[in-house]
Amino acid sequence: MPGPRRDAAPILALVGVTAIWGVTFVQVQDALELYPLFAFLAVRFAISALALAPFAWREVGALPREGLLAGIGIGVLLATAYGFQTAGLELTTVASTGFITGLYVLFTPLIALALFRTPVPPALWAGIALAVVGLLLLNGVPGGSTMGNALVLASALAAALQIVALERFAPRYDARALTFLQMATAFVGFAIIAVALGQLEVPRGATVWAALLVTGVFAGALGYLVATWVQARTTAARAALVFTLEAPFAALAGVLLADEVLGVAGWLGCAVLMAGIVVAEPAAAATLRRLSRRGARA
Repeated sequence: MPGPRRDAAPILALVGVTAIWGVTFVQVQDALELYPLFAFLAVRFAISALALAPFAWREVGALPREGLLAGIGIGVLLATAYGFQTAGLELTTVASTGFITGLYVLFTPLIALALFRTPVPPALWAGIALAVVGLLLLNGVPGGSTMGNALVLASALAAALQIVALERFAPRYDARALTFLQMATAFVGFAIIAVALGQLEVPRGATVWAALLVTGVFAGALGYLVATWVQARTTAARAALVFTLEAPFAALAGVLLADEVLGVAGWLGCAVLMAGIVVAEPAAAATLRRLSRRGARA
């Protein structure tokens, strides 16, 4: 059945990206205990841009002016999302940050519908509703600072706008060029902030460098390249729904790598999030059924 497999391939690639993002969360936490945050982000995105440069410089040079502006604009939205999330996290709780950040899964289809009249099928709305419930179970009821929560909410809106913008521009321009411009723009923005805060310094130690290289090359360059490629082949709402899997992957990494305890509500939240993907993504669900049948035969 080649049709479903082709339909499932971009979604499954995006699942792989969210797994990388989630698993690196623990590694980043360890590194940030030893190295300033905005310096870390600046160096991380510098590594991402350098990793992509040999494969993207010709494509960037071939972009029209509109393509260059699109890539830079999407990069500004990406950096804004990271920056507001970081500022909010310093003022509110981790649980609130996790839940409110995940609300981009709801904001994305609403923004895409309002700006570009992108239709959202009923099954996708059902999957989004399940994702919000899953995030609530996984992270708990939001609390913490009102200002901190407002900043994280601004981060979620910026993330939703970034996903919607990619839906608009990824089909038009080369994925390598758009990804490089996003990484380079984020690097410049965070480098300016790091210098202004006096945080920019040379990274030291295996823990910091390992986190920088993994997030810079795999979570950054490769992850966003795949995400940009996929968004040329799917809608913003579908991509946003799959992105929410970063939360259960991060939780699982915490359990396996940092001896964290998830609890019954947390495990239930992960299951509800997965159910949302299955409900909203028939192609991915068909692939999972085929894999389960093969496992049963083995």
